[in-house]
Amino acid sequence: MTDPQVAILMLGLFIFIVMIGFPIAFTLMAMGVIFGYYAYYDPTRMTSIFDNRIFDLFVNQTYSVMSNDVLTAIPLFLFMGYIVERANIVDRLFTSLRIAAKNVPGSMAVASLLTCALFATATGIVGAVVTLMGLLAYPQMLKAKYDPGFAAGVICAGGCLGILIPPSIMLIVYSATTSVSVVKLYAGAFLPGFMLAGLYIVYVITRAIINPSLAPKPPEDETADIKGWQVYWLMLTSFVPLALLVLSVLGAIVFGLATPSEAAAVGSLGGLLLAAAYGSLSWDRIKESVYLTVRTSAMVCWLFVGSATFASVFSYMGGEQVVKDFVIALDLTPFTFLILTQIIIFLLGWPLEWSEIIIIFVPIFLPLVHHFGIDPLFFGILIALNLQTSFLTPPIAMAAYYLKGIAPPHVQLTHIFAGCLPYLALVILSMVILYLFPGIALWLPEQFYGH
Repeated sequence: MTDPQVAILMLGLFIFIVMIGFPIAFTLMAMGVIFGYYAYYDPTRMTSIFDNRIFDLFVNQTYSVMSNDVLTAIPLFLFMGYIVERANIVDRLFTSLRIAAKNVPGSMAVASLLTCALFATATGIVGAVVTLMGLLAYPQMLKAKYDPGFAAGVICAGGCLGILIPPSIMLIVYSATTSVSVVKLYAGAFLPGFMLAGLYIVYVITRAIINPSLAPKPPEDETADIKGWQVYWLMLTSFVPLALLVLSVLGAIVFGLATPSEAAAVGSLGGLLLAAAYGSLSWDRIKESVYLTVRTSAMVCWLFVGSATFASVFSYMGGEQVVKDFVIALDLTPFTFLILTQIIIFLLGWPLEWSEIIIIFVPIFLPLVHHFGIDPLFFGILIALNLQTSFLTPPIAMAAYYLKGIAPPHVQLTHIFAGCLPYLALVILSMVILYLFPGIALWLPEQFYGH
């Protein structure tokens, strides 16, 4: 076999091993080292069986990942999100929005989506948002006689907005993978993120108008004793502190006042201060937040190490060139190339999580993105929209499983899957809108940073 054929075998074997359940990060490292040993085998310079350049490559790739300044922002933003999650702000925010929107059709669903969108600006952790809103809003919607599937779709779709809306962890990982400025990615993701949230809200209101039994109006006696000034007070003590924290962090990044890592550090400190102000700061909660931060950060970093080693060997043996030549031979237009890549990413979202797709497969697409003259920033925002589907598409819809884990026993997984499906159509619609009007993603970066 030629080296390029071995590279394709390496990629196919990796996909097969992952499909049967092996841990992805360690599979990447093992495959990279094994095939790398073959690729770099040179008996004329090796003094022992361990004197192979693959081991030097593995060490260098590990050091490069650990010294990457962009990746430093990941644990800091994660810690900010986990601390804010425990600061009792979100429950106040949901309560105030639910009361303020009580005359809107599907008011509790609308309040849930708004809370998810706002909470997503404080944390990019999908599991945390879905779980928290599943504990907070889902029981209240069921109590109000909402259709279980309809309510489940709201929680799952709203909880996934953190993939796209800054400070998205996914965009930081994409930046580290492609060398696209995370600052520009954040600026580009604002409008598409809130456009998608707006489409969700329009859909919920429309369904509630057409079929009021899906989302009945809450009884008057639930809100009759709550005065207008109390609603404003709840908004001031929930929305304003969270908004100030997020605006200070993101504003510092977008306006160039601080690097993402510096801004994330300030955000972490702000999260601690908020938790202390709400009387929610305890040693146990800090320990739990640190543990969750370390666990998630370690997963991302080891994926980077494994992917960097795997990709280096794959490229060295000519696999990347084979893929590029094959796609170019198809004589695709930029439009058909975008459609093809987005379909591939959509399908990869069934067995894989977003981090694995970004770290492993985006580097394979990247040379082709440049070949077809597509802006990598625009490509990244499209992927961020598309990856919403990886959490919502049965049978491996992680958002659905997060919610099922805390939902009442009578709520079936099939109900949750059914509730998620309409939002898949809305994600695809948002991608079509973004392609037709790319300025939605590119206008803010161009205004702030030029071409």
